[in-house]
Amino acid sequence: MAMSRIVVRLAIFVVALVTIIPFTQAQEFAPSPAPTSDGTTIDQGIAYVLMLLALVLTYLIHPMDASAYTFF
Repeated sequence: MAMSRIVVRLAIFVVALVTIIPFTQAQEFAPSPAPTSDGTTIDQGIAYVLMLLALVLTYLIHPMDASAYTFF
């Protein structure tokens, strides 16, 4: 009789462990994402700076070039 109680308790313990163990692994952290910058952001920033430089140079050079023309 004592052996059957031990077997029942062991069975209950095993069933409890089998149901609880999967839930303990549910809190794993997700792997960190891969870097998303592949250089296109840097290239686009350089392009914006060059376009701004071209715009500034155009506005600086244009008045000097326009003063050479006499329309009237």
